[in-house]
Amino acid sequence: PKLREVILSDLFRLADLKDDLTGYHACFFCLGVSAAGMSESDYRRVTLYLATLAAEVLEEVSPGLTFCYVSAQGADSSEMGRIMWARVRGETENRLLQMPFPVFIFRPGVIQPLKGVRSRIRYVRVLYRVIGPFFPLLNRLLPNQVTTSVRIGQAMIRAAIAGYSKHVLEPRDINALAMGARTNG
Repeated sequence: PKLREVILSDLFRLADLKDDLTGYHACFFCLGVSAAGMSESDYRRVTLYLATLAAEVLEEVSPGLTFCYVSAQGADSSEMGRIMWARVRGETENRLLQMPFPVFIFRPGVIQPLKGVRSRIRYVRVLYRVIGPFFPLLNRLLPNQVTTSVRIGQAMIRAAIAGYSKHVLEPRDINALAMGARTNG
């Protein structure tokens, strides 16, 4: 009953939805694109501009909300590295962390998709089909690099409700928080 779908044909016109975005306690910003084949300016527009636009609009109409942003392991918070997507992700994180409300940055590494989650990118679907049977082994060998789509969601909910001791969460933190690690609250 609390779920309401709002369709906006142009996400860059998010300010048109101010009335619909009033009074919320949390935003789970999970939108993202692959940088493959994109120019830096196009990637920056979709990654940096859209996330900061959402945060600014929400700050205006729902001050004090908690903003949970899904970034990427390897994001470059120095903004000086050679890898374009990592610089842009790092800049996005830095801008969001300057917002006047709690922000939690989620940097998942390898994500095991569960409960019907599928990538829209064909090569990613093929990759997951190939490595899918090896996820139990990957979880054992690289427990601090692997998480699941379910754990990310659980960790975001817990961070929004009670906070967490860190604002940038790597896979180890995501898994710990999902499993009930102590929070700030």
